[in-house]
Amino acid sequence: SDVALRIPAGQTVAFVGETGAGKSTLVKLVARFYDPTAGRVTVDGTDLRALDLTSYRHRLGVVPQEAYLFQGTVRDAIAYGRPDATDAQVEAAARAVGAHEMIATLEGGYLHEVAERGRNLSAGQRQLIALARAELVDPDILLLDEATAALDLATEAQVNQATDRIAGKRTTLVVAHRLTTAARADRVVVMADGRVAEDGTHTELLALGGRYAELWRTFSGEPEAEAEISSSL
Repeated sequence: SDVALRIPAGQTVAFVGETGAGKSTLVKLVARFYDPTAGRVTVDGTDLRALDLTSYRHRLGVVPQEAYLFQGTVRDAIAYGRPDATDAQVEAAARAVGAHEMIATLEGGYLHEVAERGRNLSAGQRQLIALARAELVDPDILLLDEATAALDLATEAQVNQATDRIAGKRTTLVVAHRLTTAARADRVVVMADGRVAEDGTHTELLALGGRYAELWRTFSGEPEAEAEISSSL
């Protein structure tokens, strides 16, 4: 409630906050999984409810926290949003997000058989394929529910690089579970109790010394006493 956000085209915005703060709800409103009970969500000044839903969804790239892969080949998984894509286009999308090298290590490469829900792939492999799938759609708006919490550090770094590549100059909304993701964004929106508590860059919010600074201090392990001393100097 009482949320008023304007996101310029091409900006990457990270939404942070405790569980239940409203981060995912905001992203789902942008995807029009449901409509607001008051107010409106607009894209290019047009209320989402006035747009053709199918046409609008074709402009979206959505990568959920748990990427769902249907049974089939890796190629099928990447081309899910564009089944008419050529092999060259599928490979180009995989290369764009840095997934090609990983796919090359699989038996059969792009023709590797994926089990239901991708059970025979690691969490990192599933996420890279999901990012390639989103890249192939070439969306105007990218919605990401960061999924690196269960990954080892090396795989997390690889997925983060892929995420940065796909975000590019697209308008990107990220539900950031790790503050390292928020720190890389153009802008950070801190949610609390369904409202926007803070809004600014990583540097601005640290200087503000509010909720985000406290979250960062907890995340980075910086002693609170140290922060108090530095702020009083």
